[in-house]
Amino acid sequence: MAEAQNNEPLISVPGAAVVAVAAPKAAEVPTRRTTPDKGGFIWGTGRRKSSIARVRIKPGSGKLVINKKELDKYFARVQDRQAVMAVLKALDVEKSLDIFVNVKGGGTTGQSGAIVLGIARALNFYDAGLLPALRDGGYLTRDSRMVERKKPGQKGARKKFQFSKR
Repeated sequence: MAEAQNNEPLISVPGAAVVAVAAPKAAEVPTRRTTPDKGGFIWGTGRRKSSIARVRIKPGSGKLVINKKELDKYFARVQDRQAVMAVLKALDVEKSLDIFVNVKGGGTTGQSGAIVLGIARALNFYDAGLLPALRDGGYLTRDSRMVERKKPGQKGARKKFQFSKR
């Protein structure tokens, strides 16, 4: 195949003129921010079911704020609070980082799972040396389970209407 002067490939068809065709350009892919922003925060995003958590961390005194509320005030269930704190306790950083979370969508269990993934991703960007501990604990794995859709002619995703023979 012949080359044009500006290194574009030329396509030649028998009995036709030679036409220069520009090669498709690679799409601009946004890069993830691994350095602190203007406020000194490292960001991480977590998702679980239909919940999305945007997590910001920075060195501090151990403050954990979720939607402008303390952890104990936001999550009433003990298991949700323990799930959020499990990442921090496993890495022994609960007293050295300030964590601010905005979470929306879903229920409390989905939100706590999204916060766990967001914190883990932010900690991975904060210190790459924490990666083996985060992986071993399973904190960087996205739980991809979603609600199954309702099927037409049925009561739900799996449940059917009662069958009547007569």
